Amino acid sequence: MSRSGRMARLSLTACAFAVLAASSVPSVYADTDPIDIRSRLISNFKVGSDQTRFGAFEFTGGLELSSSSSRLGAMSAIRLANDRSGFLGVMDTGYWYAGRLQRDDGGILTGVSDFTVSPILDAEGSGSELKWKFDAEGLALRGDEVLVSFERRSRVDIYPAAAPGSSTPTGSLPVLIPLEELRNNRGLEAIMVAPGTSPLAGDVVVVSERSLNANGDIYAAVLTGPSKGVFFVKRHAPYDITDGDFLPNGDLLLLERRFSIAEGIGMRIRKIDGSRLGPGNLVDGPILLEAGFGNQIDNMEGLDVSTDAAGQVFVTLVSDDNHSILQRNLILEFRYIGDGE
Repeated sequence: MSRSGRMARLSLTACAFAVLAASSVPSVYADTDPIDIRSRLISNFKVGSDQTRFGAFEFTGGLELSSSSSRLGAMSAIRLANDRSGFLGVMDTGYWYAGRLQRDDGGILTGVSDFTVSPILDAEGSGSELKWKFDAEGLALRGDEVLVSFERRSRVDIYPAAAPGSSTPTGSLPVLIPLEELRNNRGLEAIMVAPGTSPLAGDVVVVSERSLNANGDIYAAVLTGPSKGVFFVKRHAPYDITDGDFLPNGDLLLLERRFSIAEGIGMRIRKIDGSRLGPGNLVDGPILLEAGFGNQIDNMEGLDVSTDAAGQVFVTLVSDDNHSILQRNLILEFRYIGDGE
């Protein structure tokens, strides 16, 4: 992992709990006490089956979260700390969330603690529950900075990792994708920072949910570095992109979702060759995991890649329940075995 990547992971533990101390936040938004979270264990990914291998992944466990607080929900992105315990995320209702994952001796998820919520602030130090202003969809770490991508009011804002929950943005990154091409509620969805193994080492990459060019391909861009510029991701309907993160080798995993009244909800993970990311390119890649009605999924919105002390690679997914009683807040974890094994 690059130096910037190590710094980002190490600083995440501090910033995840900094949202507890958002003293400058107006009291109408502030949550200075942890939200009580109840966790129900998910032992099997496939309903009614003890199968553990799914494509390139091994399911290791999951949680269904619930709370008496109305503040739980709408989780759209997550990033884990270096110890794979602390986490920081954003909600598409305009909030940060943070806490700790509880694990047993084998590293399997058992619960969540210290869960807190704080508003994302604008340059004037104000938060808002108007979704078009703070529709936060993606989260990435770059050194001592936290990057947040927003759709509707399309932008990438920069916050200090030391205390994002009590900070105003310190700046923004040029989006590069023409704003008129970013569709309302189908705009900037995923934001990632390339690892040191990538030709784009340390550079920022964004992918839209379903903003399409004339050929029906998805707008994306490298926002920084010598290879910055717009590229495209091949769309395979009916799936849309909801998040992504880089594997340690520099390849990119994209989380995708579908929904229809006839077929219900579905999700899949696609792998993109990291060496192909760059201006003017059209990228595509194999499906490593696909799941539907018969699996423990919901509206899967967030994906994070992490590595444990033994060097094993894991993918953590979170769902956005849209604050609906018909949907669930899920955290699912898989060990990445590799599509070549």
